[in-house]
Amino acid sequence: MAKETKKKTYWPHMILGFLLVGITLGYWTVKSASSVPVQESNDYMMKYQQADMNINEILKKKAKFDQKYMIQIVDVTMGVNSIANSKVAKNEKSVLLSPGKNSFHYRIVKKDNTPAEDANVTFLLTRPHTDKEDILVENIPLKNGTYSINDINITNPGRYTLQIKAKIGEAVGYSNTPAYLKPE
Repeated sequence: MAKETKKKTYWPHMILGFLLVGITLGYWTVKSASSVPVQESNDYMMKYQQADMNINEILKKKAKFDQKYMIQIVDVTMGVNSIANSKVAKNEKSVLLSPGKNSFHYRIVKKDNTPAEDANVTFLLTRPHTDKEDILVENIPLKNGTYSINDINITNPGRYTLQIKAKIGEAVGYSNTPAYLKPE
């Protein structure tokens, strides 16, 4: 009489286990990737997809603006970046912000240094890697030859960018000025 041995095979269980581990890791990857938001770029004061699709038109309008006009920031304190462990160039000048209310004044002048009075000006205070604290001010009026943005409350220390967009007819000019609020 032959003794019948029954061998147990575990390979179906291993395949099922690997499949379960793969599904679990796939779910974890999607969940962790979707919990980190994608930050929008503020280049040209529009979403990067719009800027990418219309870059040729944007650059033509900017060149037209740069031929006739200049954007100048006035009445601000400029300082040299001395931020430890920063990737920003150490010799780059930036606006020194103060905690609390800040005001920014811009002049838009023609190449002969006369003020351009018919500009539609938009201002954006933003941080380099987030848009959570953005402050957008549109249709800034001209007063005494300057476009003034007053009472912008800045409380969190760190790097900022002062962006301005000026539209005169078909010409559109942009200015990006780095700014910094030192921690207390």
